[in-house]
Amino acid sequence: MSGSASPLLARLVGHPIATDVAVVGPDGAAGGAGTYGAIGARARALAAQLRGVRATLDGARVAFLVPPSRSYVDTLVGVLLSGGCAVPLSPLHGPHELEHLIADSSPEAIVVARELAPRVEGLRGARPLFFIDDPRPTVTLHDARVTAEAPAMILYTSGTTGKPKGVVLSHGAIAATLASLEEAWQWRRSDRLLHTLPLHHTHGVIVALLGALWAGACAQLLPFEAARVWQLFADSTVFMGVPTMYVKLMEAFEAADESTRARWSLGAKKLRLATSGSAALSARLHQAFREATGVTILERYGMTEIGMALSNPFEGERVPGSVGLELPGVHVDLVDDELRVRSPQMFSGYHGDRAATEAAFDEQGRFRTGDVGERDERGYVRLLGRASSDIIKSGGYKLSALEIEEVLREHPAIVEVAVIGVPDETWGERVCACAVVREPLELEALRVFCKERMASYKVPRELRVVESLPRNAMGKLQKKLLHGLDSPAR
Repeated sequence: MSGSASPLLARLVGHPIATDVAVVGPDGAAGGAGTYGAIGARARALAAQLRGVRATLDGARVAFLVPPSRSYVDTLVGVLLSGGCAVPLSPLHGPHELEHLIADSSPEAIVVARELAPRVEGLRGARPLFFIDDPRPTVTLHDARVTAEAPAMILYTSGTTGKPKGVVLSHGAIAATLASLEEAWQWRRSDRLLHTLPLHHTHGVIVALLGALWAGACAQLLPFEAARVWQLFADSTVFMGVPTMYVKLMEAFEAADESTRARWSLGAKKLRLATSGSAALSARLHQAFREATGVTILERYGMTEIGMALSNPFEGERVPGSVGLELPGVHVDLVDDELRVRSPQMFSGYHGDRAATEAAFDEQGRFRTGDVGERDERGYVRLLGRASSDIIKSGGYKLSALEIEEVLREHPAIVEVAVIGVPDETWGERVCACAVVREPLELEALRVFCKERMASYKVPRELRVVESLPRNAMGKLQKKLLHGLDSPAR
């Protein structure tokens, strides 16, 4: 983008070949509407409309509620071109969530898909509403002079404690994330990303979608459905998922007939990169996917506030259960086992919450992740869990819930499991396993299984069999909801 200091906009609308396809829908049809040139033209037209609200948006928030589609990309880029700060809303958000996000971000305007307009009509107040299918003005937009420090996006954290907080990300911070991943994962213009992630979290919108557009690649947007994803692997080079997606993929694979499995396996071998993040991936699932496809899943670690910090190498050993090494430009220290991060990808602050922003950093300016981990002799980092929910203090021992979960997933009766600490007068906390099972399972049988595989003080003292584990839209486990779970103990 001429005349702009934003490296993000320079890449998103400065693609050298306007006829290259940027986005396709579920059917995979390209057409001229999804090219970089066409998206750029529509984005500029929307930006001109938005700047009619206020000549210089200068970082003012613009919220938008648009389903995953080419129009989502048009809207996101248009808001950035206008000089506004994009606040992505999602059709997955409930009424109370939308109310909180709109009230907290206080947007200058709202852009919406016409069919979703009733979701925001009662929440917008006097704010102007723009529809994505309205005719756009043909005026030429003189690009807003957006700096690298200007706010580009506010993404709301999943809100595992209290209401979600708005994480403000600058143009420069997002560009730093994308440049780092382009180098580390060797993004190519010839790549085709199979994109099934929600677009209101950093994993889906920045790491996946903008990662592809930054490289000049193509993204195919569609809802996640396991059999359909298996079919489309044959036309894709990159897939990014969360562990729950890989669980569903392997369930579909195992349920398919032999000829279908053979066809799916052959198609998946065209993937050059399959990543997993947002939650821990079990070693068993890691191995099962590799055996089915020949592809070794690349695990990585990041947060909305810090971008991507750690990754197993694209070329080199990928260690199951590890999130790898620092990405280019990132520094990670372990302080009292907590990961603390310094990075050019760092967020600018929590929107409207200066106290929370200041509390998020230590005296050396490192972000306190709240995640506990350890390094091996090669420098690879393994996460032990959240300091607040995954570290159990029992009988004088400090236990990693994630480590215990890894062993429990090996039990043939267990489909999914989460380990929590339950208050106990004798032990301080006792280890409790909350499990989704495929066949009846009793506590004593589970304890016998565990005693052969772990120290006795790590063995669960309580078993709760549940129908499902509470997760958010990104597949992250919501452990706080398990503590009050009304489920029979065994």
